[in-house]
Amino acid sequence: MTIFIGGAWPYANGSLHLGRVASLLPGDVLARYYRLKGEEVLYVSGSDCHGTPIAIQAEREGVTPQAIADRYHEEFVDGFRRLGFTYDLYTRTDDPHHHAVVQELFLELLNRGVLYRKSVEQTYCESCTRFLPDRYVEGQCPNCGQPARGDQCDACSTLLDPLDLLHRTCKLCGHHPTTRETEHLFLALSRFQEQLEREVEQAAQAGGWRDNALQLTRRYLSEGLQDRAVTRDLPWGVDVPVQGFEGKKIYVWFEAVCGYYSASRKCALERGEPQAWERFWSDDTTAYYVHGKDNIPFHTLIWPGILLGAGGLHLPDRIVSSEYLTLEGSKFSTSRNWAVWLPDLLERYDPDSIRYFLLINAPEKRDSDFSWREFIYSHNGELLGAFGNFVNRNLKFLEKSFGSQVPEGRTDERIWQALADLYAEVGVLIEAGKLKEALERLFAFVRSANKYFDERQPWAKLHEDPAHCRDTLYTCVQIIANLAQLLEPFLPFACAKIRTYLGIAAPCWGFAEVSSGTPLAPSAPLFERLDVSRIEEEAARLRAGPVGGE
Repeated sequence: MTIFIGGAWPYANGSLHLGRVASLLPGDVLARYYRLKGEEVLYVSGSDCHGTPIAIQAEREGVTPQAIADRYHEEFVDGFRRLGFTYDLYTRTDDPHHHAVVQELFLELLNRGVLYRKSVEQTYCESCTRFLPDRYVEGQCPNCGQPARGDQCDACSTLLDPLDLLHRTCKLCGHHPTTRETEHLFLALSRFQEQLEREVEQAAQAGGWRDNALQLTRRYLSEGLQDRAVTRDLPWGVDVPVQGFEGKKIYVWFEAVCGYYSASRKCALERGEPQAWERFWSDDTTAYYVHGKDNIPFHTLIWPGILLGAGGLHLPDRIVSSEYLTLEGSKFSTSRNWAVWLPDLLERYDPDSIRYFLLINAPEKRDSDFSWREFIYSHNGELLGAFGNFVNRNLKFLEKSFGSQVPEGRTDERIWQALADLYAEVGVLIEAGKLKEALERLFAFVRSANKYFDERQPWAKLHEDPAHCRDTLYTCVQIIANLAQLLEPFLPFACAKIRTYLGIAAPCWGFAEVSSGTPLAPSAPLFERLDVSRIEEEAARLRAGPVGGE
């Protein structure tokens, strides 16, 4: 089986905050899991370097968009590496290869009649003497009345055109824009209404999409798909490769999703297998797309519409679309400096602590909240108190009483059965994108393993009943070895340490057994306790304004 995993492309206009990371992390869990199973995986993403937010940030700082994109792309690469993301390729949309592939796909759609010319009215700011990108136009959503920008309302998720907005203003100067006529190319998305309706219902029957993706996509389909402009009068982006459209760029919402395809081809080229990408875009592949709620229509309607228009390319199978992560009960807001930034957090906390909290509190079905109190107590109670404690107490016992060797013993049959059940149950949950439930199941087992150790009392049986003691510790070593397999997709750094302690060469998705007599490497606690005084310290830092934002 081949597995394609596409992670959403973050805008390279500012540091990554935890809300964005929470929506991207499931992609790495999926990639690690399928590699453990021995499947062929292609996991790609990259930085969106053409978005209007980058141009806005560049104007604020008085630098070029390229300078902004370079700065944050490098920061993203470093942050994902430190958090343990295992992309096969993390690239960027201003890469020449991406430009070439997008233009190739664009011309293919044009030749197939899926793109067409149309003269339209577009917002124009007389004060700034320029056509305005959609995100430069702000106003009131005509659907719900909330503040919105010209491409989408975050409050009600309605896709918008700037001309739909009420009380329009220019984001740059605050003046009310006028309109001017200009010619653009449009994607005939409405042509695929019936096909996309069938695809959505098939996905619903197969259970491959999260509920928010199904509900929102059905809403758009019931309202009727509208054709959308795929070009804009912009100075920054992919050139439109059509005569008469000089100076115009391919709209970022179109070319960014094409990045999944261009990154697949670039990865194959870099590996010296130019055609290898085709395996991941055939119908023999299972394709996952991992992103936040705000990106649902681009992955469930627009990207599938492009793929149907191009022909011969596999459509999404699984949509792993997160709800929103809030911060101390309020929405993340870069403009209000209400955020926790990944670079700052990685300087002071274990990457597994960050991964664990974001996964065990994942906004899979509803919004969830990051609070410093819960983060500190989660680390101390679950990672340190349950998982770390079980591993440490057993390994230290073996170092002290058995000369750092695995004793002769037999594994408790009940434990073997419980582990067999875990591999089966957790695997099904991960493949379904139910990562929170999978991790909860694993930590329920960790707690039961601690209870098993306590009830067996190996410290009391060491001299009184040595065989009982050896069986207990031998069984617990097998539990630890298999936890290092089962938790690898979620907590890779801690699991790598365990494999070093136990002499396990490489993880896989299946039983690991450490033989009697195996020497154990010197071990250290997997996690250190976090002082609860940090809760107020972090709350004070947050109120003062976080480090690392825009």
